[in-house]
Amino acid sequence: EKYEQNVNAAFRFRKTFWKIEETESIEPEGAETVEERNETCYNMGDAATYGTAETIRYRYRQNRKDAWKMALKNRKEMNPRFQWKLSDIFETQEVWEQAYTKAKAAVEGLKTLEGTLKISAAQLKAGLDQIYQATEQVELVYLYASLFKSGDNGDPEAQRLEGRAMSLYVELSAVLSFVDPEILSIPKEMLDTWIQLPEMGEYRHILEDTDRMRAHTLPAEQEKLLAQLSDAAGAPDDAFTMLESVDMTFPDITGEDGKPASLTHGTYGLYRDSRSRSVRKEAFETYHGEFQRYINTLAALYGGQVKLDEYFAKAKGFDSSLEKSLYANNVPVSVYDSLVEAIHGGLPIMERYLQLRKKVLGLSELHMYDLYCPMVENVDYDIELEDCKALVKKALAPLGEEYAGLLDKAYGEQWMDVYENKGKTTGAFSCGVYGVHPYVLLNFKGTLDDVFTLVHEMGHSIHSYLSNTRQPTAYQDYVIFVAEVASTCNEALLMEYLLSVTTDKKERAYLINHFLEQFRGTLYRQTMFAEFELEANEMTRRGEGTTADALCA
Repeated sequence: EKYEQNVNAAFRFRKTFWKIEETESIEPEGAETVEERNETCYNMGDAATYGTAETIRYRYRQNRKDAWKMALKNRKEMNPRFQWKLSDIFETQEVWEQAYTKAKAAVEGLKTLEGTLKISAAQLKAGLDQIYQATEQVELVYLYASLFKSGDNGDPEAQRLEGRAMSLYVELSAVLSFVDPEILSIPKEMLDTWIQLPEMGEYRHILEDTDRMRAHTLPAEQEKLLAQLSDAAGAPDDAFTMLESVDMTFPDITGEDGKPASLTHGTYGLYRDSRSRSVRKEAFETYHGEFQRYINTLAALYGGQVKLDEYFAKAKGFDSSLEKSLYANNVPVSVYDSLVEAIHGGLPIMERYLQLRKKVLGLSELHMYDLYCPMVENVDYDIELEDCKALVKKALAPLGEEYAGLLDKAYGEQWMDVYENKGKTTGAFSCGVYGVHPYVLLNFKGTLDDVFTLVHEMGHSIHSYLSNTRQPTAYQDYVIFVAEVASTCNEALLMEYLLSVTTDKKERAYLINHFLEQFRGTLYRQTMFAEFELEANEMTRRGEGTTADALCA
């Protein structure tokens, strides 16, 4: 605490760009960063060297880049202050074990419901009440184990817990396989009458959706067989996670200073954005070269997943895995087709943007490793975690005081797991936990992208929190079709705020460049992924196979 007071009191320089507060701390050369000193191996020297604010900004920026070159720590070496607080779900693993036992007993108790749901509306409601109570118990057990494992996918204890929890989830699915067939065995006229009863209000939409799925619901025994297959069906994804997050390592590359730099999933984005073309080229080729080494394994895993998707679609009576995927959210295939058609129509605009990027960067040929670096010179953005959180809160002020209070709650109660460590799941995600609060996984590196990642994931998290605190268990989980609305809205608010407080032409150009990249990455690239996935499934349906050569053709 004394160290933090001294640093914050002695080294404060005005940085007007983001207009977050009256002053912002910028660490001098020789200092560890206040909130990350135990987290990212910062130890830059022994003495503080003073100069102009701009000089210190440059040194600080360079020191941050140097810090990320260090080897990743094991999770147990990380500062727990910046890790999510799973004890909010279960205080200890012993408590988890007790909850697991109770959840398993609750699942076993659901077996007595078979044959009772169709007797009367009262018994149907009572049965659904019991089902969702048991489901909530199982989900808490599973989510704790899943989040525990996401922190370090190589931790044997985490693997063990997650494996047991997944098996329990599969058991729950198998036990409940009779529910939809039994509900649909109720004469439709009678079921429609029951649905409209006041006491069935909580389950009205669920029952109407079950009725909508009538044509794709199998007899109970067949549904049970499909449910029992779900654990094994997760093998391709599990294998990829272990390969990517645990087993795969990358050789060092040469940094901008000519010294060896550590390449990880987390630092790849930093080097990919480098202004030095040789650095980003080497980072791109080294990073993807490691995936290239396993290209046939990856193709086999992906091909297995595609075959599973097609199998489940056929088993359920759908024309394609695309139709099955969309049908669950009541979305017609025409919506997907319209999206792809619209993006194809917008390709000339994307081509103009890429030509502009090529021209501004002064390149004779544009490569993949040239798509992410800033087009505007002499503008760099580095941000500490605390300043990042303050910026996000200011940008989201239009959403009101309650929203701001929830951000403070998330920041103060350790909803987030902030920094990269060995074995940690890559990228970022938000996970709602009913009855507790959401959790957010980050791999924070202090870049502008990280600010947008935080504001995006907080959009998911507060959406989840508000849904969880206002909806019963049956409706707390929003569908994937609307899941990105809150998160992308937050990104738009952040960009609007940044542009509103920025007058410098270069800084505005830098932000607009970033905004254009969001359109390329979110709209165009995600649609490209979706189209690729459709073509891979079509190849499987045509019997062509999904080998590495075929997928890369």
